[in-house]
Amino acid sequence: MRPLRIAMLAPFGIRPKGTLLARMLPLAQALSDQGHHVHIIAPPIHNPDDAQTSVMHGSVRVTHTAATPAGMVGVMRQARWLWQHVQADKPDVVHLFKPKGHAGLAARWGKVVASQIPLVVDCDDREGVGGWNDILPYPPHAKALFAWQEVDLPRVADAVTVASRTLQGLVWASGVPHDATFYVPNAARITQQEPFVARTAPVLVLYTRFWEFALADMVASMARIVARCPQVEVHVIGTGENGEELQFAQMLAQHQLTEHVTMHGWLQPDHIPPLLRQASVALVPVADTLINRARCSAKLLELLAAGLAVVGHDVGEMRTFIQHRENGLLVDPARVDALDEAVCALLENPTAMTAMQASAYTSAQHHAWHTRVAACEAAYAYALHRV
Repeated sequence: MRPLRIAMLAPFGIRPKGTLLARMLPLAQALSDQGHHVHIIAPPIHNPDDAQTSVMHGSVRVTHTAATPAGMVGVMRQARWLWQHVQADKPDVVHLFKPKGHAGLAARWGKVVASQIPLVVDCDDREGVGGWNDILPYPPHAKALFAWQEVDLPRVADAVTVASRTLQGLVWASGVPHDATFYVPNAARITQQEPFVARTAPVLVLYTRFWEFALADMVASMARIVARCPQVEVHVIGTGENGEELQFAQMLAQHQLTEHVTMHGWLQPDHIPPLLRQASVALVPVADTLINRARCSAKLLELLAAGLAVVGHDVGEMRTFIQHRENGLLVDPARVDALDEAVCALLENPTAMTAMQASAYTSAQHHAWHTRVAACEAAYAYALHRV
């Protein structure tokens, strides 16, 4: 298609949360590589130090608006500023990432005052009931707003992109036409990498935000792994939304597992790949809940790109990326001991483990971000045709 001017509206800033850095920016860069002009506009939520900055990330500019005070006046002012930046861009299409918050309000206002500009809405998580509203301590009025936005914005959009098949079904159920919905799962960021090196050391990695699984179940699983494979080491990367990593560490101590587990906490993005390359197997525990079925884990792609054999629960989008017994193992989330049995079986079979590592490394190349461009361009073409 012809080169487009695309204004992308972000839900929050480029750090510390993952949507902008893990989904928007690499997709924007892939679109830019195809000749499109992409500008990301973000409110400095969670990162006020970035307010009123505009920085090039490769060929894509990321602009943060000014900070605003708390309260309704600040919210409306932020939404207005976001839309003013969009208008200044004179875009061919606006792509809103997450149907919620300040950016959602800006996009909704845009459909009122500038309906001739096509709006594409991206859904990459369950936000309302059964989603982030149940995990984060939003005030009641904010939860009500987000639940409404999650239904309303896809309905008024000219096209919708979704990161998972579960979200696709939810969007269809809300009344969005099937042909207006485009499946754009997350992808791997393929950069200049070291050649693949097989690893057989009994080193595991758990890269998590802790809400994806029941903490007690995961600790019990680790205890069974250590009992069967006493030489094992586990590196845990990440923090929870509400300090769950502290509770997790306490549980590990109660089970006398601290000598086997290193808690790294939150790490800068460039500090993570070297740690992943030390491990042989990645643990991806996923409870069978709506929020997990709806998400498409960017971390999973990162683990595959690092050449790790993945052992995870067969929930949601896991089957999109994990081919059982090829680049990893998928286990039944209803079986409490399935994860640890699979991990130990791999550690005891280094030939199978290294074969899966090589397949994981290769599979990540097939899920690079440039492979998602066609679906996005199809969404833009559909939206342009509707206005």
